[in-house]
Amino acid sequence: MTIASAGVVKKRGLTVEEPLHNSRVAYLRARSRFNQLLADGQEQSAEAATLFYYLNRTGYNGLCRFNRDGRFNVPFGRHSNINYLKDFSAYRDTFRKWTFMNADFENVPLEKNDFIYADPPYDVDFTAYAKGGFTWEDQVRTAEWLAAHPGPVLLSNQATPRIVRLYRSLGFKLRFLKAPRLISCNGDRTPAKEVLATKNI
Repeated sequence: MTIASAGVVKKRGLTVEEPLHNSRVAYLRARSRFNQLLADGQEQSAEAATLFYYLNRTGYNGLCRFNRDGRFNVPFGRHSNINYLKDFSAYRDTFRKWTFMNADFENVPLEKNDFIYADPPYDVDFTAYAKGGFTWEDQVRTAEWLAAHPGPVLLSNQATPRIVRLYRSLGFKLRFLKAPRLISCNGDRTPAKEVLATKNI
């Protein structure tokens, strides 16, 4: 598979030359077009996939975030150099063996021995990475769903007191570590105390 916008973007039936480059103007244009595709129900199109790759590589710290209206709203990044991959054909055979889903975690079909790695949003004030956010009730629902799985489970989250209490109460083994903080709303890059919670491992 070759990324179309590495050389060309198809736009409303027209073919427009649009080389990928690390430019604020190009980024904002691509973000606007991507949001238009979402609004038009074209989120599964090849063009949307191409633009998402570009936005993810070029946006701030590789963040993926949508506002309450479902619009991608990550600001332009501060990368000095970006190596844009133009040909993904080397990954075709590997990805053919995978199934990617966009659904509530409780709808993921599981076999009893499946290994689960879960990485829910950090238990912090800001959880609005998508429309609806991720509430404390969602954290509890996630923990209980993971605890009920008979197979091996590994989860990572920020080691807030209530997260630690929650996973301990459900029988998880906990290990603590300092994790580098690559994204911060206030510029604080102090390593965060993180917990690895395991069960049936």
